[in-house]
This record gives sequence, structure tokens and C-alpha cells, in this order.
Amino acid sequence: MKSLKSIAVALCAVLVLAGCNVSNTAKGTAIGAGGGAALGAIVGAIAGNTAIGAAVGGAVGAGAGAIIGHKMDKAKKEAEAIQNAQVEEVTDANGLEAVKMTFDSGILFKTGKSDLTAASKSSLQQLATVLKNNADCDVAIQGYTDNQGWKNSTAEQSAQKNQALSLDRATSVSSYLQALSVPVSQIKSVEGFGEANPVASNATKEGQALNRRVEVYMYASQKMIQEAQQAAQ
Repeated sequence: MKSLKSIAVALCAVLVLAGCNVSNTAKGTAIGAGGGAALGAIVGAIAGNTAIGAAVGGAVGAGAGAIIGHKMDKAKKEAEAIQNAQVEEVTDANGLEAVKMTFDSGILFKTGKSDLTAASKSSLQQLATVLKNNADCDVAIQGYTDNQGWKNSTAEQSAQKNQALSLDRATSVSSYLQALSVPVSQIKSVEGFGEANPVASNATKEGQALNRRVEVYMYASQKMIQEAQQAAQ
């Protein structure tokens, strides 16, 4: 019970920090001190993506969290210069700060297609530069669609087609980044989630547009975490 109380107190501290204008370095210290991976799973469910994060097999300490937070401050600042990208801080499965970049599918692709538009390539070229500048960050790419049906298809068939389309779009982004010399080893996952995890209501055109998106995550690699832990000793 005592440990649960400690986690609860730490969680409250993290959430307060998350709502303030506090650097990732400071937040990384608080998260690392609050219970590492266990706390990260709780916070991630609220503010991030618990599927994102290197498998480190244990809690990440406060000192390492601060070092990683400093690196993520730098990565986020660079990402904010990318055209057509919505950039935000999230928390990964280890309780560490990560960077999430969201691209509207309407910018990247034509309706129902997975071929990148010419206009989208400028944004992805900027993204490639950011990823290469932060080579010690791992990358995850996730595609999503709205829940609109396909012509002459049942609801189940439409859901399957939307899932396939979302994966094809995520794969197109990954392939183009690799063509721009982003190492294939840096891109740890490429997934399509179709209609799942909507960020807005599908009842409106505006909401549907928000749900059609590709998300790109930069998060601390196992190597970054190990080096930060060694430096913090």
C-alpha cells in the first residue's frame, strides 16, 4: 500500500509538471524519480502512448531521466520547424519524454490513396533531417483513418480496407524517409491502426479530417537510456 501511495504522489507531481511550462529536463527528473517504467505506464495512458518506448527491463532513474529530457528538448525544438507538423510532448512506456509529430493525411495523400503527394515531400525532407540529427532516438510511425465506409463494401469490409490503407500510408512515409537516408535500424515500428484511436468525433467532416493522420514518434532508444544511466552514476 505504501508503494502505491508513493506512485500516486509521484503521478500527481508529474501531472502538475506536465501542465506547467517546465522543460523536459525537469520533467524527466521527476518522472525518473517517481518510479520509471511502472509510473510511465500510468502516465503514458493519460498523456502519451504506452506502446512507444525501448524495452529496458527496469525503472529509469532520475538522473538519466534528466539527461534524456534535455535531449528531447532539443529534438522537439527542431521538430517544431517542420512544415505541416503538429508537434507535442508525450510520455513513453518508460515514463520518459518523447516527441510526437502528427501529419494530416490530407497533406500527405490524396483521398483513398497511399502515394505521397509532391507537396508532402518537402515536410518529410525536413522530418528526415530532424531524425538524422537525433540518430540516438528510435522512431515509430503510425497511420490512422476516419471511419467512413468504402463504396459497395460492408462495414466490416470498410474497416479492413481502412486498416490496410492506414498501414500503406505509414509504410509510404517510412519508405520515403529511408530513401532520404534515415537508417532503417532507427525506424523500429511501422503500423496501421485504421479507424482505431480517433482523436476527434467522426460525426463531423472536421473531426474526420483530424482522424485521418500519420503520427511519427521520436523516443529514447535503449542505447540512449543506457548511456544516460551510465552518465548519471
